[in-house]
Amino acid sequence: MSNFNIKSIAKGKRILVTDGFCKQVLPFLRSYKEMGCEVTVLCDSKLNCGYVSRLPDHRILATDCNFRCSEGTEQLLDKLVKSGNYDMISTPSFDGTLKIVSHKKTEWSKYLHVCANDQNVFDAAYDKEEVMRVCMENNIPCPKTLFDAKSIDDVINGQITFPVIIKPRRMYGARGFHILKTKEDFIRYISEKSITISEYVVQEYIPEGSKVGGANIFIDKHGEIKSSYLYVCEHLYPEDGGSSTLNAILERSDIKDSCEKLVKKMKLRGLVGVDLILDVRDNIGKILEINVRPVHGITIGFECGVNHAQQLIEDEFGEEVTPMEITRTDTCFRIGQTDLLWFLHASNRFKRLPGRLGYKHVKEQMFYWDDPLPWFAFLISGLKDFRKTMREKQQ
Repeated sequence: MSNFNIKSIAKGKRILVTDGFCKQVLPFLRSYKEMGCEVTVLCDSKLNCGYVSRLPDHRILATDCNFRCSEGTEQLLDKLVKSGNYDMISTPSFDGTLKIVSHKKTEWSKYLHVCANDQNVFDAAYDKEEVMRVCMENNIPCPKTLFDAKSIDDVINGQITFPVIIKPRRMYGARGFHILKTKEDFIRYISEKSITISEYVVQEYIPEGSKVGGANIFIDKHGEIKSSYLYVCEHLYPEDGGSSTLNAILERSDIKDSCEKLVKKMKLRGLVGVDLILDVRDNIGKILEINVRPVHGITIGFECGVNHAQQLIEDEFGEEVTPMEITRTDTCFRIGQTDLLWFLHASNRFKRLPGRLGYKHVKEQMFYWDDPLPWFAFLISGLKDFRKTMREKQQ
């Protein structure tokens, strides 16, 4: 679809963007504004990236809500959705908000367009064990996973070797993730923490040195894939399982095929992120989990030729979704605030600088000269969170 046509469709559309504290909202705010939409961003602090950005037309500051734990979010969203002031609620960037929106989709669709999967589809994709089951039943590479374990004995006597990792079946980020090297460690940890094993995923540990990455895929309402690309996380902080601080496009057709096969098998629609790991033992890309939302690497797509905001507008308002492909692969994208921490703590840091990794260009993921404040707000918020963590450790 031409730039003129998409602007004629999007112009004046009133878009509600949730989760203003997430940096993933920034490229959506920019793109919606460039298409002529009237954009409102929902925030819970004046230090939210979305709040300090100059791009949104309206900001809703809900200081009595805590979006990170979904406290008060459903009641506020229900009020906004039924106000009649919006034409579309954009795909949430945070799992807690996305769960609410998916579960309320049938009801809220009477009032506006809802960019979310149906509740049953979302729930299946949110269950990490179910995702692994679909992978293994369809020969899609993934870590070996133990299914239907209900007790310590089920794991100890199961067809899995140590070390293993455990993680909650339904949780976002790395919360609850733990590596257990021996059977004795496993028994001790489960007993001390009083963990209900049936609520956790137990799977093989992929060794250190394996790179993590992801796929961003857009599937239209007819089930057709309209864009699909991979990215690799070249830097992580902390290095033992932290967040990505330097990302770049990854070209591996075998991995992309696996991710596309999975999202189709799970009947997903809209914008989907797939987390994966490049196993250092065999160089096979193995799927870890699904995020039915924009993930941290989403900015790469916008910067390299894939406009996900345009695809959402087209899909929701009955237009043919424009197929899009990555147009550049020589650039890596840095989150400077945390990449500096990576540099200060990483081993072999000089051998892993972007130029040494083969990238010609480095772009700051969050910084724009015409909208610089989100970069600084993210930095200040990070420092405040760090101080809070340090105080809690000292208590």
